[in-house]
Parts: sequence; structure tokens; C-alpha cells
Amino acid sequence: MVHTELGTLAGSQWVSGVYCLGNPQVATTRQGKPYLKCLLRDATGEAPGRQWSFDEHRLKDIAATGFVQIEGSAETFKDQVQIRIDTIEACEVSEEQMQDLLPSTSQDIDEMFDHVSSLLRSMEHPSMRALAESYLQDEEMMRRFRMAPAAMAMHHAWIGGLLEHTHQLMSIADAAIPLYRGQLNRDFILMGLFIHDLGKTIELSWEKGFDYTTEGNLIGHIARGAIWLEQKASQLDPPLPGEAVRVLQNIVLSHHGEAEYGALKPPSTPEAVFIAMLDNLDAKTQMALSSVQSGTAMVGDFTDRIWGLWQTRLYRPQPLEEGAPDEEVALDSSGDLFN
Repeated sequence: MVHTELGTLAGSQWVSGVYCLGNPQVATTRQGKPYLKCLLRDATGEAPGRQWSFDEHRLKDIAATGFVQIEGSAETFKDQVQIRIDTIEACEVSEEQMQDLLPSTSQDIDEMFDHVSSLLRSMEHPSMRALAESYLQDEEMMRRFRMAPAAMAMHHAWIGGLLEHTHQLMSIADAAIPLYRGQLNRDFILMGLFIHDLGKTIELSWEKGFDYTTEGNLIGHIARGAIWLEQKASQLDPPLPGEAVRVLQNIVLSHHGEAEYGALKPPSTPEAVFIAMLDNLDAKTQMALSSVQSGTAMVGDFTDRIWGLWQTRLYRPQPLEEGAPDEEVALDSSGDLFN
């Protein structure tokens, strides 16, 4: 079956294949006519899709499986390639096809999970190790932890992305903590990083393409993570000492840093501050890397504006690499590129 890869999509190109369907909805043109707007994904990339003549009663049927067979063509709109859809039908896909239609981590899942587990088992306090084991022995939670994306689109938005993000954070933290000369508690940081996003294992779904679950829409991963922690800690014997549970809960509740970004409480310990900053560092760095590596939404040598990165355009070439362009790019007074 012919399949046009979205990662190499260019304007005026014929598009045909099966794709993951994201956020399908009916919008209205200036003339008041309904049209379909959606996001189409495969393992190589993504592109917005539009069907300009659309029966809004078909939306439920099209979205039923999370995957669609489409025929259409690529076109450029506001410096971005999008797909003008001629035909679209829902379709079922096998597990093998799903691996080709959803982006997946390039890292070894077993190796990452084993390293995360070994870091947790290296914590000093026995009750903290026991708490970690109560999570690690939860087979269904860990199965989903190994598979879940870390986000819908912003960062690590691929199968295994949550594990990759958590593994990266714990590895960076383990290397950085000694630089603070014993002033940061390693157990709190490793445990906090492990559980900070675990609620995403049920906040997000991926079996029909990436989407928010009912749990995700009504509760969210931050609140769910704090609830799970309360439940797991209550089963420990002996229990965690003092205010250890509340310190860990503050890490979960505050890891987004600020209320406007979803934090339910501000970071209130040095360890919580460290985790919030580290989480932001890894998320934004991965957003930047994914943007410049994708090759899509480029305006010359620059990416399109990236909402999650201060609405800036990122420069893609590496000036120190052989063959990199050395010409200057003119900017107008607002910082926009001259066409």
C-alpha cells in the first residue's frame, strides 16, 4: 500500500496512506460552510489536514478508530505545509501498523527501565526504597509507564516518551546532585522525578492515537500522581518518617513551576525547585531538538515560531559543521524574517 511519509512532505505533493488522526473537529469557513480540521501523524512526522467540503455528521464515524485512510495533496499555507483532504475514511490498524503510524522512542526501552529501577534501588532510606518497590511491582502501571508518551505534542510525544523523559531526568539529576556537596537530598529527588509524571500513564491514551482520556480531562496527571502517592505510602510498614509524604507530594504538585503552567502549589523545598527547573530544562531542550530536526515548518534556515519556546524561531544550521551556510539572514525591526 502506498504511504506518503509526513516527515518529508512538500507542497504540491500527492498524499495517500493510513495516518493517526489527532484532534478532529468541525470548523466554519468565512462563508459559513463546515469543514474538517485535524492533525495527521505517522512515525516520521505530522501535518495539519483540512477537508473544505465536509458533512459534520460524519465526524463521529471518522474519529471512531483514531486512524484514517486519506487521499489528498500537500499545499503551503502561511509558510506551513498542510494536507488538502479529498477523501477520508476511518480504518482499523494492526499492532505492527501502529508502530509505523505513531512516533516511537529511538532508545532501548528495556535498558532505560532497568536503569531507572537501579537508580531507585540505590536510594539510601529503606522506606523510600520500599515505596519505589510498591510502584515497580505494579505491573499494569509499569507496563503503561514503558509505553506512554510524555505529552500530546509539546515534548517526548512518542511511544516510550514518558520513560525516556523520566530516565533522562533521573540520569541528569544523579550526575548533578554531587555538585551541590550534600545539600540536596538524593532520595527525594530520584523518587520525585520517578513519580512526577506517572499520572500520564492514564491521563493519555495511545491505542487509537495520542489523545486525552476521560481521566486526563477530569483529573489530570498532577492530581492523580498525588493521589497515588498517598495510596502507596499508606501501605508501607514501617511508614515514611515525618513529613516525607507531604514533601514528595509537593514535588508532584509543583513540578510545573507556576500556576499558569498547571502547578497546583509552588515548589516549596530545594529539591522541589531543582526538579521543577530540571523538568523544564529537559522538556524545552527536547522541544528545540525536535523542532530543528524535523525539517518541517521551516522558513529558510529557521523554524516557524514555536509557542512553547517563547514564540521564537530556532536557527537550524550548525555554523561549525563543514558546509554550513555563512550568509547573513536579514530581520526586520520586529524580528521577523524578510521574505
